[in-house]
Amino acid sequence: MARGWRKEAKRYGAPAAFLLAATIAVLLVRSGLRTDASPVTTAGTTTTVTTATTAPVPPRRRRFYRLRAGETLSDVAIRFDTSVERLLALNPGIEPTNLVVGQRIRIK
Repeated sequence: MARGWRKEAKRYGAPAAFLLAATIAVLLVRSGLRTDASPVTTAGTTTTVTTATTAPVPPRRRRFYRLRAGETLSDVAIRFDTSVERLLALNPGIEPTNLVVGQRIRIK
């Protein structure tokens, strides 16, 4: 009877141990990839994850666009996936009703 019990333990225990080890490995890798510094609670244990500092992000480069014949600020806003209000904020000196062909406007 004892021999049958060991055989069953090996048969079901080895895959269960493998799945447990794989789950622990995935949780460790996942917790290492987190970027927030919030505490992680696992089975009653609290671990604080710290974030790594990276180089500062350079400021976005300004982009400009030259108006073509018949274009409005609305056309430009749609083309560059922004809003007319954003274009007006980036270009405080322009008049939306007095645009000139070839006029250079800032879009980003």
